[in-house]
Amino acid sequence: MAFTGKYELEEQENYVEFLEAIGLLKAKTDHKVITEVKQDGDSFTWIQSVPNWTWSNTFTVGQECELTTMTGDKFKAPVIMDSGVISIQFPQYHLTTEISDNKLVMTCVTAEKGVTFKRVSRRIA
Repeated sequence: MAFTGKYELEEQENYVEFLEAIGLLKAKTDHKVITEVKQDGDSFTWIQSVPNWTWSNTFTVGQECELTTMTGDKFKAPVIMDSGVISIQFPQYHLTTEISDNKLVMTCVTAEKGVTFKRVSRRIA
């Protein structure tokens, strides 16, 4: 299923525990995260935003891409898609993302502490 769309945070699990595990607890926000995904074949632009902050990455599935963490640090990693699930190894966690029931489901598992953070966003456009 195509990822293209605009999504608004609907629910999340272990948000505070995840931020604490990766050392970003002070980055906690109570705003609903808006995620906009633009997909053109295997190429993606991924933008997440809350008031006064935006984080984006552009990548191509099947290639090693330069990506940016939530804190602005740059790193390189391969982007894999298998059975409609995007998979990226960030420095402090492993991210998988998929479309399920027309919702964007993102799951992050921290490398060191094994904390699993799940975010479900509903399509708004």
